[in-house]
Amino acid sequence: MIYGMYLSASGIVANSHRQDVIANNLANAETNGFKRDLASFYQRPTEATARGAAGSRTDPILEGIGGGLFAMPTRVDNTQGDFEATGNNLDVAITGNGFFSVSDGKSANKLTRDGKFMTDAEGNLTLASSQGQHVLDQAGQPIKLDVKFPVQIGQDGTIVQNGKTVNRIGLFAVADPRQLTKVGKEMLAVTDPKALLPSQATVHSGFIERSNVDPATELTQLMDTQRQLEANANMIRYQDQMLDKLVNTVGRIG
Repeated sequence: MIYGMYLSASGIVANSHRQDVIANNLANAETNGFKRDLASFYQRPTEATARGAAGSRTDPILEGIGGGLFAMPTRVDNTQGDFEATGNNLDVAITGNGFFSVSDGKSANKLTRDGKFMTDAEGNLTLASSQGQHVLDQAGQPIKLDVKFPVQIGQDGTIVQNGKTVNRIGLFAVADPRQLTKVGKEMLAVTDPKALLPSQATVHSGFIERSNVDPATELTQLMDTQRQLEANANMIRYQDQMLDKLVNTVGRIG
């Protein structure tokens, strides 16, 4: 009976984690360049199987049930998000494996797929977000523009003003996605800065890449997760009631 409560408890913990992941995806469905997270799980073997002692030393029924559902590290779905036309030449979307590099001047540089850019009062190319990080060029330096002239951005990130090439937006790739860690919404940190490589991705001026979250899919998964949470909670309650009868009623007979 206690083993059954353990299995149900592991189901609650695993599905609570899945619920949090899905809720975060839904919260960022309108975040430019956001990549949805995927909750993964595995069935833990029983203790006897894990120790190599399965067989006569354990209950074959319990071996068939397994050791509970456990969460694995969350994975990121890096599929391309849909493009949205903005008509703003400073907005750029990436096709392929690549990221923009941005800096707030205080901490390590971050990577992002959010290409909604603007210029600040000093002409620096920045993200059009509340934090306003500077967009960096291929050399990792801030990009400064002349606000008096319109901007044209080529597919390789080249910036042209007044008929002259003034800079090029840095595009970077990471060979091993495991080097990337989410640090808030659309921002990513690189575990090893040496893992950054020049990207051959293409940029498209006048567009932004939307989140790859499909709200309908996430809501369906959320409802399934809530049903599993409820089922596991009910199983704990039923087993608790049976234990109560076993201890307080059956135990008093005779």
